[in-house]
Amino acid sequence: MTRHHGWSWPSTQVTRLLERRTEGAPVPDREGHDGRWAGPVRVRSVSGSLTRQAIVIAAVTLMVDCLSFSFSTGSFSYPVGWRWAMLAAIVVVDAGLACAPRLSGVVAVAQAAVAVGGTWVAVTMWDAVPHSGPNPVPQLNNAGLLISAYQAGAWLNRWPAVVSLVCLATGTVARQALGGAHVEPGRILVGAMTDALLPWLVGRYTTARRAYIAELEQRSERERQGARQALTAAIAKERSSIAHDLHDVISHHVSAIGLHAGVARLRATKAPDAQDLTESLTAVETSSRAAMLDLRRLLDFLHGNPSGEDSQPGLDNLPELLDAVRAVGLRARVTVHGVPSRLPESLDIAVYRVVQEMLTNALRHGAGGVAEVELRYDPASLTVTTSNSLAAETRVRPDSPHRGLQGIRSRATMFKGRTGYGPTPDGRTWITTVTFPLDPS
Repeated sequence: MTRHHGWSWPSTQVTRLLERRTEGAPVPDREGHDGRWAGPVRVRSVSGSLTRQAIVIAAVTLMVDCLSFSFSTGSFSYPVGWRWAMLAAIVVVDAGLACAPRLSGVVAVAQAAVAVGGTWVAVTMWDAVPHSGPNPVPQLNNAGLLISAYQAGAWLNRWPAVVSLVCLATGTVARQALGGAHVEPGRILVGAMTDALLPWLVGRYTTARRAYIAELEQRSERERQGARQALTAAIAKERSSIAHDLHDVISHHVSAIGLHAGVARLRATKAPDAQDLTESLTAVETSSRAAMLDLRRLLDFLHGNPSGEDSQPGLDNLPELLDAVRAVGLRARVTVHGVPSRLPESLDIAVYRVVQEMLTNALRHGAGGVAEVELRYDPASLTVTTSNSLAAETRVRPDSPHRGLQGIRSRATMFKGRTGYGPTPDGRTWITTVTFPLDPS
């Protein structure tokens, strides 16, 4: 946008943008989307609305000019042929007001030509017949001159708009000069300013206002994008900080546990219960390796650098999970009912984590033995159920869930699932059930 002495004039790009909007070309809306992506309905609605308004303005202007011409020629018997010719010229130039905005300059020149030519012919015919009194100059296309001056100022670029203004002002001055021999120069100047300059300036102001509003909308959109980018950067920074903390605090300790377990396993071969001790240390070492693997996957995710499609475990990794549980003394069995379906990646990870948490709870609070895991695939849901023996000294009331059960319920809630848990009536078995809804398609 070019500014001169505080006045905002529309730039070429803004004027072309407004012209494209009028002609139905796809232009970006305030959300930054191109009209082509919104479909043809949006473009047609904008173009059709402006076209209808232009037609209404042209029709009202034509009616006003025709009535003014009829009233102003009633006191003098102009030839019938000249009357019809002038009416036809007025109809043509006023109908041009409904044309595309890029033709506003042509319409303005045509309006000025009709005003000057019609006035000259009327004065010539008046002088050919002896009359007394002033020359009654007919009102030809005064309304058309005003509207064409406004359109030229609103829709045209700088130099075409200035040329149109000069033509309109010249036509207005010439029409008034031809209308009488004793017209005051001041009245001619005022008439040119009223009929040409003033509506032209109003058109320029309207376009400058539109350009200013478009600039404000673009600035607001840039601010929103900046805020979103700042939020994304803040989240990435926080994730990186969490990843560093996890690496410094947890991974070092877990690595130390695995290292010490491996050393102890190698040294425990001479102990009386070497076999049981070795198996226990092997389980600790295996669990620490699995924990480190999951931790590295989580760190990769927090850093925004997933290691691949298998960076997060899913139901395909259940055999490894069951082997790790069996290594620490809990016999786990999985039963599948129904036809397994391909789950979305996020849901697949969530189901795996739920089963992992269920088996972890069975290790911590169960009495050992066997943990049953059941996966039931229905057309509209997937139900995961675990059951394990419950030690008497570690019984948990259903109304006071531990963190593990809270984590299970939280994961289920993310997918609009239902969670149920609690002991059987005899208090010997703990059952946890989670149902995930599935898309029937």
